[in-house]
Amino acid sequence: MQIKSLDELYELRQESTGKIALRLHMGTSGNAKTIMVCGGTGCLASDSDKVIKNLELIIKARKLEGTSIVRTGCFGFCEQGPIVKIEPDNVFYVRVGPKDAKDLVDEHLMKGNRVERLLYEDPQKNEKVHTQEEMSFYKKQSRVALRNCGLINPEDIYEYIALGGYEALGKALTQMSRDQVIDIVKKSGLRGRGGGGFPTGLKWEITKSQQSNVKFIICNADEGDPGAFMDRSILEGDPHSVIEAMAIGAYAIGANKGIVYIRAEYPLAIERLNTALRQARELGLLGKNIFGTDFSFDITLKYGAGAFVCGEETALINSCEGKRGEPNYKPPYPAEEGYWGHPTCVNNVETFANIPVIMTKGAEWFATMGTEKSKGTKVFALAGKINNVGLVEVPMGITLREIIFDIGGGIPNGKKFKAVQTGGPSGGVITEQGLDTPIDYDSLLERGSMMGSGGMIVMDEDDNMVNIAKFYLEFTMDEACGRCGPGRIGTKRLFEMLHNITAGKATMADLDALKQLAYMIKDSALCGLCQTAPNPVISTMKHFWHEYVAFVKDVDHPRGEGRYTPKNKIGMKS
Repeated sequence: MQIKSLDELYELRQESTGKIALRLHMGTSGNAKTIMVCGGTGCLASDSDKVIKNLELIIKARKLEGTSIVRTGCFGFCEQGPIVKIEPDNVFYVRVGPKDAKDLVDEHLMKGNRVERLLYEDPQKNEKVHTQEEMSFYKKQSRVALRNCGLINPEDIYEYIALGGYEALGKALTQMSRDQVIDIVKKSGLRGRGGGGFPTGLKWEITKSQQSNVKFIICNADEGDPGAFMDRSILEGDPHSVIEAMAIGAYAIGANKGIVYIRAEYPLAIERLNTALRQARELGLLGKNIFGTDFSFDITLKYGAGAFVCGEETALINSCEGKRGEPNYKPPYPAEEGYWGHPTCVNNVETFANIPVIMTKGAEWFATMGTEKSKGTKVFALAGKINNVGLVEVPMGITLREIIFDIGGGIPNGKKFKAVQTGGPSGGVITEQGLDTPIDYDSLLERGSMMGSGGMIVMDEDDNMVNIAKFYLEFTMDEACGRCGPGRIGTKRLFEMLHNITAGKATMADLDALKQLAYMIKDSALCGLCQTAPNPVISTMKHFWHEYVAFVKDVDHPRGEGRYTPKNKIGMKS
């Protein structure tokens, strides 16, 4: 079947809606149930596939006709996986193992009894809760980019269409000019979610204005921050939203070719993305004359080798061309001269995931969320010393305190919060005094950190901040491409100085030299990776100077790696 018009899409949507009616609470058919099992990487690592296999065998043996099992994307609550949700009962089970499948079938499906031991015990209520809506983890979240993750089968295009998928593309191609599309994105206030925060609509407008017969649009899926898994989860749970958005962006800027640059370490995301691309081509939503118009567009995949520097758009483009992944001097910017010298627009996965819903619900709807200069929501990978590790999407302007203590559930084992690192290795630490900082691009910069792509790592009283800085510097030193001296030599010298400090071989003069070198690298490095590489050093020296001094002056502790921390404990080894 080839969809040639919006009317044909609407007809297909009506036919497809029945497939997920139970999950949308649109009525039931007898005793039919839908069992939704998380099929994200985290839950798969905890045997969710075996849960599905056992459920299938037991349901077949019990002859429960009408019961279906759906492998979804990530629900976000990774700490509690594998997750199983049963609809239309709206019962949310956590930490479900393969052996629990029998009780889910025999007790819940056959007798109508909830399996109490598999329900989540909310620490804020000190009671079991059985719905997603009751959980403190979800209450302050607003799922926009993640709207379909955990709801649909990511390998079934008809489920995406049932929820309005590809309607935004159809309307853009058949009812709107390119300038009108760009105007909506500009009015929404959407800024790039890859770290820099550049206005998305403005980037599209600049690329459109270039005079060229060949243009490209590229999706940056090379998520490289330690502990970050936002983009991976979107591609695993809702790949069609990214495909649709890339087609909309391509139409707006005048491109006919798209590339998804994705790291090869994401096999599940690659598999589901390839499945989605094949399905979109089969329905005519990619390829020639989409929706019966003269617009043609298709997407290819390019695999990255896991280089952190290739998150920078010019380094990414060089890698796509088969060259060494290292950044270029700018200008010219990719919008002027990008892939093979042609105008190229680069946006990351989360940025694209917002586009279809902005187009269907409107710029004003999106702009009502967030702050004056940071509109919409932001996805964070919440990790480290936190009770509720997982993927969270919150409105811009929410405070760090709300994320860490209300959504994240606070610090495990009664420990005291010490700091949170936002922005991955390029960011900085924010202490207890900054917990009421609103999450937006400008406020985090004022605190000496940054939004980054969305990594958020929490540390407790046992973590030593010199070792934390050393950990991040070792990462950025290894990941620096080597093109500029500050990146190639400067980061190595910073790491060596930190190594000497933690080994008890430094003096107070060395601490001053460390700070001076950090600022020199920040001011002189070629690209954003190395310009921001000293941030962990600068921010930890600002807030935890006494821990640096203790390594130099505390002679009572034995010499050696990580010899000093409060209570003689090390939070992160070198």
